[in-house]
Amino acid sequence: MSIRHAILGFLSWTPLTGYDLKKLFAESPTLPWSGNNNQIYTALVELYDEGLVSKEVQQQQDRPPRKVYSITAQGRAALRQWVLSTPELPQIRNTFLVQLAWADQLTDGELDDLLARYVDELHVQRLMLQEQRQRGYAAPARTPRETLLWDAIMENRISGYENELAWARKLRESLAGHVMAFLAGEEQ
Repeated sequence: MSIRHAILGFLSWTPLTGYDLKKLFAESPTLPWSGNNNQIYTALVELYDEGLVSKEVQQQQDRPPRKVYSITAQGRAALRQWVLSTPELPQIRNTFLVQLAWADQLTDGELDDLLARYVDELHVQRLMLQEQRQRGYAAPARTPRETLLWDAIMENRISGYENELAWARKLRESLAGHVMAFLAGEEQ
């Protein structure tokens, strides 16, 4: 997925400025994207040049003009074509797994501490998403089906953290059992 598709999606919801898009990306628990200003504005210029979005310049007193972007019919067609394309499988890039691959060099205490910190981070992230779900978050709700889809995306994110949390806790337990068995064998 490119940031262009996410931008077209947001613009299919409502006209937005580049700043509005940056805020939506930063605040969205369901569409995580580390899009920086350069990525967003570069994509908007490209989308505009291709006729996928239109731009309205609004003059403001004591401020620079605002550029409000809207999706065009051609942009809606491009977004629809992308949505209909074959879904990509998730790219799971978990840096922690790379750390863990080389963690045998750690002491038992260091490894347990590493896993404990990971469990704590997962727990915090899960709680934050659950809180956002409770408070509500910026999401289009033009139809009941769209609301259901966005709720399902949020649930997917939360269950991902819950699954990772269960896995990490089980690994800690297995490692603790391994250490206990090793120590018991050493005492004999």
